Amino acid sequence: MSDSEQNLNLTPELSKARHDRGHWAELTEEFRPRLKRMVDLRMQEQIRGRLDASDVVQEGFLEAFQRLPEYVEDPNVPFYIWLRSLVYQRLLLAHRQHLDVKGRDVRRESPLQHGFLNDATSAVLINALLVNTDSPSAVAVRVEQKQAIERALAEMDPIDQEVLILRHFEEMTNNEIAATLNLKPSAATNRYIRALEKLKGAMTRFSDHSSEFRPS
Repeated sequence: MSDSEQNLNLTPELSKARHDRGHWAELTEEFRPRLKRMVDLRMQEQIRGRLDASDVVQEGFLEAFQRLPEYVEDPNVPFYIWLRSLVYQRLLLAHRQHLDVKGRDVRRESPLQHGFLNDATSAVLINALLVNTDSPSAVAVRVEQKQAIERALAEMDPIDQEVLILRHFEEMTNNEIAATLNLKPSAATNRYIRALEKLKGAMTRFSDHSSEFRPS
C-alpha cells in the first residue's frame, strides 16, 4: 500500500479524533514508543537530567492534536512522519531552552542544521555499529575501528549520515526516510547505499576482524 493510500485510509480515523480526545489518544499510542526512542537517541547528555523523553513526546502530541485539522485538510506526508516532525521540533526547542542556544526560530530551520544534534547522533551511530566485547584484542580492534568510522562520518554529507540514523536506529522504511528528508525514494536509497559503502570502505584494513563490524 502506498503512503497516499495509507493516508486516505487513516483520514476517517483522524477526522473522528479531531472531536474526541480519547480516540486521539488511542490512535497515537502505538507511535509513542517509537517516538520516545527517537528523542532518547537525539537528546544531548547535558540535559538528560533536566528533561524526560516522555514529556517531549507528550508535548508534541498536544501540539499535533491542536494542529490536526490542518493535517486532515492536506495529508501530504505519512501521518507518522508528520507526528514525528512535531515531536522533533519540541526537542529542538528544548535544546535551545536548556542549552541557551541563540539563533533563528527552529521551526524555520532544517534539523540537519543543528550541529549539536549531529554530534550526538554520530556518537550513537559509532557505538551501535561496533559490537561490544571484553577481550583485550577485540577491545584494541574496536578502538581502531571507532577511529576509522569517526573519520568516515566526518567526511560524510550530513544528509547521508542522517539516512543511516533513520534507517538503522529509527527503523524507518525507505519511503519514510524520503518523506522526512524531502527526497525522492530513489535518492534516499542511493544515499543509503553510498553512506554504507563509505563506512564499509573505512573498515577495509580491518578485514581480519570483519565479524566485529555489522552494518547491513
